[in-house]
Order: sequence, then C-alpha cells, then structure tokens
Amino acid sequence: MRAVTFEEHGGPDVLQVTEVDRPDPGGHELLVEVRAAGVNPVDTYFRDGSYTPADLPFTPGVDLAGVVSEVGEYVEGFDPGDRVYGTGIGNDTYQGGYAEYATVPEDRVVALPDGADLTEAGAAGVVAGTAWRALIDHADLSPAEFCLIHGGSGGVGHAAVQIADAVHARVITTAAPEYHDALSAFGAETVLDYGREDLSDAVLDASGGGVDVVLDHRLDDYMQFDADVAAPHGRVIGIGENSPDPAFSNDGAARSKDVSYQFMSMFNTPDIRVLLNGAAHLMSTDALSIEVARSYDLEEAGEAQRAVMEDSFLGKLVVEP
Repeated sequence: MRAVTFEEHGGPDVLQVTEVDRPDPGGHELLVEVRAAGVNPVDTYFRDGSYTPADLPFTPGVDLAGVVSEVGEYVEGFDPGDRVYGTGIGNDTYQGGYAEYATVPEDRVVALPDGADLTEAGAAGVVAGTAWRALIDHADLSPAEFCLIHGGSGGVGHAAVQIADAVHARVITTAAPEYHDALSAFGAETVLDYGREDLSDAVLDASGGGVDVVLDHRLDDYMQFDADVAAPHGRVIGIGENSPDPAFSNDGAARSKDVSYQFMSMFNTPDIRVLLNGAAHLMSTDALSIEVARSYDLEEAGEAQRAVMEDSFLGKLVVEP
C-alpha cells in the first residue's frame, strides 16, 4: 500500500510517499481503508521532532475516516464495510492516517451515521473532540449563557461555534473580517474582528457585561483578557498557546470574580468515543459541519503540513489517499 512516511525529522520536505506493507489488525484493532485524514498542527510536531513518534520510518496523521476492511479477533460491534471515524493514532504508539490503510484501536473509533460525510469526518476528530470536551465536559455550557470563542475560523474554533450554538448558548467569536459571514451562518450571534483595539469593550457590550465561558487557544495572548471580560464565576477553558509561559498582568481581575481556569488536552479524555459519538450525531443532523478548506493527495502531504502552520483559512485541511 502507499503511505506518507518520514525517515528523519525535519521540515515538510522530509515527507515522502512510499510503498509499505499493509498492516494486519491486532486483536482489539480495526484495519480501516482511509478515505480522509485531517491535517493538524500536532501532525507536524511528530515530523519536526518536537514530539517523539513511534519508531522511524513513521506515518503521521492523528485523525482518519474510512471503511472497515478487517477486524481483529476480539473486536465487537464492527464489521467489514462499516463507515467509521476516529482520532488518537499517528503518535508514539500507532502509525497515522496519511496512508491507504491504517490500524486503529477499537476504543479510538466509532461508527459514522449515514447522514455524516466521510471527508468531513476525516477532519473532525481532533477539532470536534476538543471543542466538545472543552464546552460540554469542562465548561458545562448551558443554554442562554454567553460563550466567547477566540479564533472562530480555525479548526477547533469553527467546530466550537457550532457546538455552542447546538446547546443554544449565545456565541461571541473573533476572526478576520473575511470569515464573519460564514461564522454567523454557523451560529455565532456576534462576530468581532480580533484585531480591533477596543475588543474587550466590544465583548463586554455584546454580552451585557461579561461572558460565562471562554474557549482560548492562545493563552499567552489572552489569559489576562479572558479574566477582564469574564462574568462572575466565569469559566475559561485553555486548549493551547504559542508560548509556554502565559501569565496574568493583574490576577485580581480573575480573583475578584471567582473566575476558574481549566487547562486541557482532548487526548486525556477517559473515553474518547463519547466525544466522537456526540460529534457524529451533530454531523448526521446537520448541526455540525466541518468546513474542508482544501484537500490534498498523498504526494501533497508536505504542502498540507506547511499550509496548516502558515496559511489563513476557514476550517480544516485534509489528505485524501
């Protein structure tokens, strides 16, 4: 079979398409014929050596969707021909989804309802799972609460806007002006230019004095901002940062309102299938649509990884073998 691999760490140019043996599923694994694999920043971290992958040569790609080809001896509930999607491969244990076939542990994949699109599902795992874990599990977002989502045009951001809207929260998000109409269509009540100088005032005005929940993907930029715009007892969920040393300039703004901060990784979820099933239901009922900005074939995987780190786009990038 054909797979994207790298034999040494480096830039996108170390990725190459090679012929490798098709894997056999273990007792609790599925062999999936891959139809789409999302392109995520984390995929590049294994490639450049920031994270340690399984033994080299290695195939990246933490997300995938496709059709079950074989099932392991002890697998229950899946049969060849089933449509599935999942996440949590392409790491220090399992080869990834940038390939014609991939093995996936049965506890990292779920069945895909008929109403859900395979390509969108291939891009959904990390972003929909992270948004669900943040807003539903950690924030316990409730109807009519104000929810601020930084970076609504990003992968997690645009999924989070739709998940928050699905629970009837009042969504405020930030993005470049060219994405405002799309985010309004996704369910955002208020869309603000993240570059405006009076952004905090605009958030406070839109929320009537403060937001109940904040989803923050750049804590080093917005940790203090989040405290300033939070309502009393607000919940800030931190999912990432560009610099590993976020800090307050005035923590009194958080203490005075009993603002709570929860830092999280989707991969710490006790049972990732709960998130995947929730997102699958929303996709099957058109409450969640993963916007696929661009699709690449295996030979273009290097360009896809460059683009995911450098380009501006709405939604997600996918590799389609």
